[in-house]
Amino acid sequence: MKIFTLPDVGEGLNEADLVNWMVKVGDTVKVNQVIAEIETAKSLVEIPCPWAGVVKELYVEVGDTVNVGDNFFAIQVTDAGDSNDDAPAQAPLVGSGPKEDTSGRRRRRRKPAAAPAEVESPAESEPEVTQIPEELEPTPEPAPEPVQKSDLFAKVLAKPPVRKLAKDHGLDLTTITATGQHGEVTREDVRAVLDGAAPSTAETEPAKATGSSETSETIKVTGVRKATAKAVTESYTTAPHITAYRTVDATRTVEYIQRLKQHPRFADVKISPLLVVAMAVTQAALNTAEANASWHGDSYTLHHHVNLGIAAATPRGLLVPNIKNAQDLNQLQMAQALQELTQRARDGKTQPAELADGTITITSVGPLGIDTAAPIINPGESGILAFGTIKQQPWVVEGTVEPRWVTTLAGAFDHRIVDGAEAGAFLADVAAILEEPALLIS
Repeated sequence: MKIFTLPDVGEGLNEADLVNWMVKVGDTVKVNQVIAEIETAKSLVEIPCPWAGVVKELYVEVGDTVNVGDNFFAIQVTDAGDSNDDAPAQAPLVGSGPKEDTSGRRRRRRKPAAAPAEVESPAESEPEVTQIPEELEPTPEPAPEPVQKSDLFAKVLAKPPVRKLAKDHGLDLTTITATGQHGEVTREDVRAVLDGAAPSTAETEPAKATGSSETSETIKVTGVRKATAKAVTESYTTAPHITAYRTVDATRTVEYIQRLKQHPRFADVKISPLLVVAMAVTQAALNTAEANASWHGDSYTLHHHVNLGIAAATPRGLLVPNIKNAQDLNQLQMAQALQELTQRARDGKTQPAELADGTITITSVGPLGIDTAAPIINPGESGILAFGTIKQQPWVVEGTVEPRWVTTLAGAFDHRIVDGAEAGAFLADVAAILEEPALLIS
């Protein structure tokens, strides 16, 4: 019998959360068959089996946190050519193989999730903003079709605490209608199936006696949310932020996007004003290198290439994959890269390499109905641009008040590198292209 220990999945991380077992004890598996899905702080990773045989034991439960090098599962090998049934561990799948657990922590068990509080997410609420053209409204992504598997917890989008709640009540996630923004099963969906069944005291903690039936909920911070919390705290407390704003007449950008949508070259790719913003930020980052830099304590590096980060809201939390060498892409290539990058993020297929080595970031808050925001710099970078809603409002054009399509840009910068002059120059370059996108081909 061979024991499989959790390998290094090539991300330099020491732990992961088990999201889903794809097999059960007694199942016969083939070489490279996917055994489980784990969630690291960076991505969702499928774990293949290096042997053919029969699963004898699963050492980890869904929702557990397991360290690299911990026992993961055991298998009775059926390969006649392998006579060593007592081998303790497998060859490494990725990188250098199992690492010593430098944290010294034992495997942690997640506490059962509490009953949900009724909170409406910003993405589900109706923003009070002037209507913009239908072409500018974000197109909702279709919910992914569930994969049919014999396992009780087949591959369905759901966070580990939700899976744990369903498992505790013997519910099959594949039979639950998902209402999450990106097609994921939420706690509310599971509770709806339970049809008001009284939750156990281990799941919920009643609210204080106030005459209200509301409950409170404690969420264990893991995976992407844990990594995000650590990163933004470090960034905000380490890098002194300076934020500058610029309101822009983007009417010609709106018109330009409409023309691109009608062009045969762009027929198979999604086009939005984000394309113009991405091209503009890339050009501005080359013009003002201080906004495209990294701080190293007593020195900093000015990058003369642009790895353009795109902040993406996903069912697992906020991810910032980046487009490598964005300065080398034409408009069609940039549109394709944006579409592919954001789709992979929503599908949970972002690769670790796509999250590394970013130089500057865009966060698009317009789809949430937000005019603008003061963003936090992505760690390791010196600049980030928030791009808000485009909406009609009065605008003075050559002495006459006209309705124009207007947006507000907010650039946050590391003040150790970027002063007001550089921040102003960067925003001026972005604004100039939004005001006249023809500059992209000049």
